[in-house]
Amino acid sequence: MTDKKKLPIGIEDFEKLRRNDFYYVDKTGMIRDLLNSWSEVSLFTRPRRFGKSLNMSMLRYFFEIGDHRELFDGLEISEETELCDAYMGKFPVISISLKSINAPSFSIAYDTAVRTVNAEARRFQYLLNSENLIEDEKEEYKSLLQSDMDASCLYSSLRVLTELLEKHHKSKVVILIDEYDVPLAKAHENGYYDDMVFLIRNLLEQALKTNPGLQFAVLSGCMRISRESIFTGLNNVTVLSVSNVRFDEYFGFTDREVRELLDDYGLSAHYDTVREWYDGYQFGNSDVYCPWDVINYCYTLMADPEAQPENYWINTSGNDAVRRFVRESDNSGSTKREIEKLLAGETIVKEIRQELTYRDMYASIENIWSVLFTTGYLTQRGKPDENRFTLAIPNREIHSVFATQIMELFRENVRKDGDRVIRFCEALKNGDAKSVAEQFGAFLRGTISIRDTFVRKERKENFFHGILLGILAAKDSWIVSSNEESGDGYSDILIEIEEEGIGIVLEIKYAENGDFEAACREALDQIEDMHYDEKLRDEGMEDILKYGVACYKKRCRVVMESGQQKTLRGTGGFP
Repeated sequence: MTDKKKLPIGIEDFEKLRRNDFYYVDKTGMIRDLLNSWSEVSLFTRPRRFGKSLNMSMLRYFFEIGDHRELFDGLEISEETELCDAYMGKFPVISISLKSINAPSFSIAYDTAVRTVNAEARRFQYLLNSENLIEDEKEEYKSLLQSDMDASCLYSSLRVLTELLEKHHKSKVVILIDEYDVPLAKAHENGYYDDMVFLIRNLLEQALKTNPGLQFAVLSGCMRISRESIFTGLNNVTVLSVSNVRFDEYFGFTDREVRELLDDYGLSAHYDTVREWYDGYQFGNSDVYCPWDVINYCYTLMADPEAQPENYWINTSGNDAVRRFVRESDNSGSTKREIEKLLAGETIVKEIRQELTYRDMYASIENIWSVLFTTGYLTQRGKPDENRFTLAIPNREIHSVFATQIMELFRENVRKDGDRVIRFCEALKNGDAKSVAEQFGAFLRGTISIRDTFVRKERKENFFHGILLGILAAKDSWIVSSNEESGDGYSDILIEIEEEGIGIVLEIKYAENGDFEAACREALDQIEDMHYDEKLRDEGMEDILKYGVACYKKRCRVVMESGQQKTLRGTGGFP
């Protein structure tokens, strides 16, 4: 693999990627489409880690004055010779990212915004020697370099820089603003939202509204912020969200691009896994993969061909939207049922508001549906009917996010329901299979069911396995082990009650088509055949209780067999 290009983990600078022989999935057709469907201000909204920043960097190097033609050699845009001759390297470009404006207070955020403008202004220090600028204009430029910039100067900074660049170059200016919504998200989290809205609104309005020096502007972010919040008075913004057909294949990898990448690195055998875990997003009419996931998994596979897929995209966020959503649904039976349908691989139809303020995002369960859609935790299927979208969970990775948050909430609820935990554990210890099933069934009915159609039967059992472990975790005096080696295999759950010399074996089976009796029998036979009680006996447990647990949706049956007498002692359940 030494002759292969390096995989660009986290590389967002187009020049660095192209000059240092990193693998690049060609998205330069975006430049042609941007020029052919001209808009004075274009706002692209996509979930995080879908290539927004790299595309913004690509735009900068294409339009910025200078000779960057070699960066685009062999790429799709290089075939558009007339466009390249007319636009490549012809404009001064102001390019800033607001991603770093992430602070615990407004004063610190303000200072960070000033430093962001300072850094961009320093790229144009040749303006100090410009023969096209008078001294007053040069002094105005110097004010953009000051770390103690006052508010009026900050608000007008991008507009002033535009005017100075236009006058020096005798050419209009391209403005690129990446991650425009990050300061608003952080301000909302930290309690200074109104102040930041005022700052961003003034900065954007002065730069983008009736700016005679502006050629065009492109903004990118995750959320489409309400016009009333920061775009008041701006009627020249074209919003291109995840539901728009224009530019739909330029953020994320298409299936063809993923197949080519896997083939280039000798990883084609992993295509089905990559598709199951990281595909499934629909942007406009295009089906796309999360590029961050695909690149990271390929990087891992190159070192370890047996590596299992991971939640790479999820690990770059706190998943607050899903956490809040699951907790809100705990008080809504209809929302619980809708989540269960999504987790089972089905779709639901919801009215989506694509324009929200951060203050509105979590104001209602209806708004949270919209947040989940715009941030990539849900995706569309088919065409929307006005604002009504058919929604689905895109893939295994996102499915696991919902499952993790559901299990966390379940464990919290278990800790609050100590009486039921006591009744369950007492029944388990006393060999009362009927009561075990009654209490376990009550727990199942009280949580969101994860019917995972993404996986095989054995993996479906994991949800019920996790529920049992969540209940048993509340019993501190019991020694509970999961997937422990015992006898000739690995048992699902082993329990040691040392002070009473009681050992318990739990084997869980998913009852396909609701055949509880067959599933319980299979579980008990596996305990016997694999000698799962062996470890408990080695630890000195004298009375061994063996339970076969069969589960299907929110129903269960429990059968118990004594390890000493090897006779059926009790059954129970609600099939």
